Amino acid sequence: MNSRARVSCHFAPAGGCYRCGHNGEQHEQGRSRQSPPQQGWRISHKHGNTLIRTLRKIYGQCFAAGYPETEKLSEVLLQLNETSMSQLSRDHETGQLERKIANASK
Repeated sequence: MNSRARVSCHFAPAGGCYRCGHNGEQHEQGRSRQSPPQQGWRISHKHGNTLIRTLRKIYGQCFAAGYPETEKLSEVLLQLNETSMSQLSRDHETGQLERKIANASK
């Protein structure tokens, strides 16, 4: 019996996608999210020099709690809590992060 199910982007075994590791539910909903380390690398590569101070203007004072506002995003990105990381990821995926950073830096 074939345990692969057809989902929106490619075949996925019952335990998850063999290409990217996502489960079928994510693909069926039309979302093909990157893993946190891969997503973090992409965000850091593009926005790593952004100060935490700037990101707190966007996301509030709880963003990257426990880190000084003078730290760069690249220095704390992999240690961010789930809330802070999901806010960044959402805006990065939708193309809004660059605009928000530019507006907050004015």
